[in-house]
Amino acid sequence: MSNDRLADAVSALSTLVSRLRGPEGCPWDAKQTAASIRMYLLEEAYEVVEAVEAGSAPDVCQELGDLLFHIMFLTSLAQERGEFDLTDVVKKITEKMINRHPHVFGKKEATSPEEISKNWKKIKIKERGGAKAPSFLLEEIPISLPALLRGHRLSDRAAKVDFDWENRDKVWDKVKEEFKELEQGILDQRHDHIAEEMGDLMMSLVTLARHWGLNAEEVMRNANQKFIGRFKEMEEKLRASDIQVETASLAEMNRAWEEIKKKEGQ
Repeated sequence: MSNDRLADAVSALSTLVSRLRGPEGCPWDAKQTAASIRMYLLEEAYEVVEAVEAGSAPDVCQELGDLLFHIMFLTSLAQERGEFDLTDVVKKITEKMINRHPHVFGKKEATSPEEISKNWKKIKIKERGGAKAPSFLLEEIPISLPALLRGHRLSDRAAKVDFDWENRDKVWDKVKEEFKELEQGILDQRHDHIAEEMGDLMMSLVTLARHWGLNAEEVMRNANQKFIGRFKEMEEKLRASDIQVETASLAEMNRAWEEIKKKEGQ
């Protein structure tokens, strides 16, 4: 990769964003604010994830470009307010990564990923300096994260101070316990109790996933894709029998669904 080519490309994108926001630019872009653009940023981030999961290099390249554009757009808004510019953003993240990798750029030695993770946490605390640190350990986990991903991060962060189950078998026992409590809530037909116990069960499953080296968000995303794939195949199977899914009976849909599962060996 040529540094000059990279610099020219980034500079051209920065100039493009400034023009879009300028007097002779785009009225829609000109009226955007940090608050209005944040959801677009989040959507683009998810589209990057989707492209990565699909394993399509051209799509990953395109979606990363879309995400970069929104990052540049937010940076341009900050620059207009006199807060910071793109150079500040790049310099700060470069300095941060150098500081957080003393085993690469300094003299500190680290022999395992676990040791590196512990050092990373210590460095983060030190970086805060005089800045106000979160009052509670879990306070800095972003509330805007998807619920399952946030649950994973909360569970993982609590485990960092050894607030965790001894092993995965203990977590599995907890899952079964929470399931029984949910079952009782359903038998009692208490809506509030059902909602609470369902949340407890989900959180215990998040912890179980983590103990198996899995991320509940990724597990759920994979399950969603699996469901979409089977549903699409079910629609195709019904059409082959001149049946539209909108008019198919539940028995017809279930029959097609079970055939698909049988073909998959499940």
